[in-house]
Amino acid sequence: MPSGLSRRQLLAGGAGLAAISMAGSGIARMVTAPARTMPTRPLMPLVFAHRGASALRPEHTLEAYALAIADGADFIEPDLVPTKDGVLVARHENNIAETTDVAAHPEFADRRTVKVVDGERQEGWFTEDFTLAELKTLRAKERLGLTRPQSMSVDGKFPIATFDEIVALVERDGGKAGRKVGLIPEIKHSTYFAGLGFDMEAKLVAAIRASAFLQSVPLIVQSFEVGNLKRLRREIGAMPNVQLMQLFDDDAARPADVVAAKGKLTYGQMATPQGFAAVAQYADWVAPQLRRLITLDAEGKTGPRTAFIADAHRADLLVGCYTFRPENQFLPVNYRYGGENERFEAGCVGDIRRYTTAGVDGFFTDDPRIGRLALTDWGQD
Repeated sequence: MPSGLSRRQLLAGGAGLAAISMAGSGIARMVTAPARTMPTRPLMPLVFAHRGASALRPEHTLEAYALAIADGADFIEPDLVPTKDGVLVARHENNIAETTDVAAHPEFADRRTVKVVDGERQEGWFTEDFTLAELKTLRAKERLGLTRPQSMSVDGKFPIATFDEIVALVERDGGKAGRKVGLIPEIKHSTYFAGLGFDMEAKLVAAIRASAFLQSVPLIVQSFEVGNLKRLRREIGAMPNVQLMQLFDDDAARPADVVAAKGKLTYGQMATPQGFAAVAQYADWVAPQLRRLITLDAEGKTGPRTAFIADAHRADLLVGCYTFRPENQFLPVNYRYGGENERFEAGCVGDIRRYTTAGVDGFFTDDPRIGRLALTDWGQD
């Protein structure tokens, strides 16, 4: 899908698109609907519920997603990893040591191991070593502990959710709310899992093709890697409800598939006018860590904007960013009030509004209610 969609059109599934020329790339992408004149940017920034309402419920649980929908999220985000028997489940990482009670299960003590995932040595328990039935015996817990006491208070109550269960919840709860709620799944560690025999892209494409709902609901697929997004553009990129999002890491870092191929391309090189033109050939969105867009100064206060947003927009790309969190420790110094672990909602609202004013088209937040609050009176003087 091209980036020239209003928020209303995107949430309606984006029907009615035809050949759209991708600025800076010279590529015309064809879909089967008649041409329509579209605005070049969404009318209102989209609220992406980062792992659900993860400031208030353990991340990636059905309860976190349900609360996010109730609190007004436009999209919910399941990070996808596989089980040993090939089922897609929602975990931020395949290492579940910090987000489940697996350590309290003596029957799984021998599963603790050390692995290298995308060049990072990790010790713990990994989803690909457990069947779905085994993972369902575990319960989620709050990753940030005392920083989020409300979420920690329900540790041990909620199971790991499958992608199919999340899709069913979105269809049900979005329908109850009388609006379309999209999904913005992230494919995690694609190259790593491919080396273990898991074709993550094929699993996601199969899930989409098997579901009438996933073929109609707004769907944005995201990845830090490049090759898998190019593949998805070929396989499902013409579906009018689908967009692709290229995630960006630190400028000096390289996508994991580039590293595996012994390539030299860095995220910093991708975040240039020439780089954005190349990304626009296969993706609709780009999304870096939020301080890549508006920097922090030496004192931790908000600094100047970078050229990222303007350069990406000139390449006909939508711009997202991650992640707004309501606790003081995650806010710029000039937006804090109270102790490090305390929530300061007004500060988070102010921080978000700097970015929406700067031109972001969507943003990830751990607390979608605050994200929605930040958009109150959007576009009114």
